[in-house]
Amino acid sequence: MEFTVEQIALMLNGEVKGDKSLKVSQLAKIEEGSAGSISFLANLKYEQYLYSTNSTAVIVDKTFEPKKEYSTTLILVDNAYASFTVLLQEYQKVLAQNKKGIEQPSFISTSANIGSDVYVGAFAYIGDNCKIGNNTKIYPNVTISELSTIGDNCTIYSGVKIYNNTIIGDNCVIHSNSVIGSDGFGFAPQADGTFATIPQLGNVIIENNVSIGANSTVDRATMGSTILREGVKLDNLVQIAHNVEIGKNTVIASQSGVAGSTKVGESCMIGGQVAIAGHIVIANNTILTGRSGVTKSVRKSGRIIGGVPAMDNHDLLKSQVLFKNFPKIEQRLRDVEEKLKEK
Repeated sequence: MEFTVEQIALMLNGEVKGDKSLKVSQLAKIEEGSAGSISFLANLKYEQYLYSTNSTAVIVDKTFEPKKEYSTTLILVDNAYASFTVLLQEYQKVLAQNKKGIEQPSFISTSANIGSDVYVGAFAYIGDNCKIGNNTKIYPNVTISELSTIGDNCTIYSGVKIYNNTIIGDNCVIHSNSVIGSDGFGFAPQADGTFATIPQLGNVIIENNVSIGANSTVDRATMGSTILREGVKLDNLVQIAHNVEIGKNTVIASQSGVAGSTKVGESCMIGGQVAIAGHIVIANNTILTGRSGVTKSVRKSGRIIGGVPAMDNHDLLKSQVLFKNFPKIEQRLRDVEEKLKEK
């Protein structure tokens, strides 16, 4: 991939400050840039590297004012971080376009419907009556079981297992070794102390523009559907249990888990290692800070919740200050007790 600085500026609706004709062919961090690479500066902690970088061009905010001389060419945009993300996406598309065709050995059922410009890697399995959309990339060792549907422009990386009846929309990405549609954790206790398996007869529905990180799991519903709404982003090692619904544009960080039948609202931000109990509701625009344990519904939107058990984050911070001071408080109580004894 090679573009002129001017071409990139047009793509990003930016303005060039320097030589428009220079060519770039790779992306790089600003501190590691070399000739022919393009970088970005969004966090001013890295401003020092702008004055020494070897990158041919650097994307910066229009409001940025350099404090020293620099040798690189600048591309001025409204939001450097967002613009560089667009550039990364375009770069990824160019790379993906090189992947087409069906590698052998692989298995595709004769009843499967495969779209145009699809890539199917070696040792992939596509079962009966599956439907694969146009421009979708299925990497080696992927299993897609019967009656599953995957939309257009999706990328399914190596080792992903998609169980039967799963429905996946357009522009979705599922990273390596994730499992979509395995049984929910449903077991009924018996009189003799054993547990009987409750059949999990539902499915998983993943809407458009969803991203699922590596080694994550989304369980099928007992009945009905487990649903990830449009724009949901899951980090690596996230567990979504049966009959859960995750609202539009909600993001969940690594090692978090949502227990069965819980409904998480839209545009929520869930930190790492958060545990959410089953059969509760989380309102829209809720922020759950890392390592929170949420045992009750959050009904009011826009709250920041943290701690175990989870509480309003402002109250949590006050509680943490008090907890740190407990030894001093205890000593003060002992001193008071001693004085009372003396009387």
